[in-house]
Amino acid sequence: MKIKGVPLIYYLFTLPALILMTVFFMYPMVDGIYYSMTNWNGISKAFDFIGFQNYFKVFSDHRIINSLSFTVTYTILLVIAVIAISMVLALMLNSNIVFKKTLRSIFLFPTILSLITVGMVFNQIFYRVIPVIGKVLNIEALSSNILANPSLAIYGILIVALWQGVALPTLLFIAGLQSVPESLLEAAKIDGANALQRFTKITFPYLIPSLTIVFILTLKNGLTVFDYIMAMTSGGPGKATESIGVLIYKYAFSELKYSYSTTVSVILFLMIMIVSVIQMKVLRKSEVEA
Repeated sequence: MKIKGVPLIYYLFTLPALILMTVFFMYPMVDGIYYSMTNWNGISKAFDFIGFQNYFKVFSDHRIINSLSFTVTYTILLVIAVIAISMVLALMLNSNIVFKKTLRSIFLFPTILSLITVGMVFNQIFYRVIPVIGKVLNIEALSSNILANPSLAIYGILIVALWQGVALPTLLFIAGLQSVPESLLEAAKIDGANALQRFTKITFPYLIPSLTIVFILTLKNGLTVFDYIMAMTSGGPGKATESIGVLIYKYAFSELKYSYSTTVSVILFLMIMIVSVIQMKVLRKSEVEA
């Protein structure tokens, strides 16, 4: 038996993935949307369907607005920094430098570590190590714990995220650089194009597919940041680093506002989806056909 010319047995091979996708993604997503329209506290068996009341409440919740402001700021800084740093590293590691393969392996080391573990280690570094170094060197900016400063705590979390988060984007950009035809670069060099012109006119268009992936992954990591913050600040000081992910957790498990936290989760999902779709459409126009 065939379906559109394809043997039925081929479709059957997709069943395991389809079942797993349905059970662990589609069903929880639909179930979550339903509970976001209730007043369930996460424990009681009795709850009422209240429609879109939770969604209307979100837009007047100052705590969510402040949390969203922090999350968006953090995400913008993270996306810009990750793309810039990983692209520079990729260009360096793709050039003819000594110990190139060894350096590529070293960059992968942070990715195997647990986010919580990394956060706890850097928490101690910011709390105990850096202030001591600052006092010894008489540098006032380093003499106190950056995580205890409401204005600077975001940068402490950002430093940790960059330390662990640039490895995979760097590898993706290196893979993209491998697709750039050497003949085009050589021809441009002969025609008198400088390094910047060769990068912007030839290399960069071939990096668009890698850039799209890096952007979406980093955007998702920024908007859903949770582990680092819970391990380092728990949303403090004074809720200055309370991200959307941390707020969702607190609403659900600390304040027993399960349905309300689910509402915020749905809105976060829509935000990521909309930005990702727009970004893919914009960058696809500049993509080079293979």
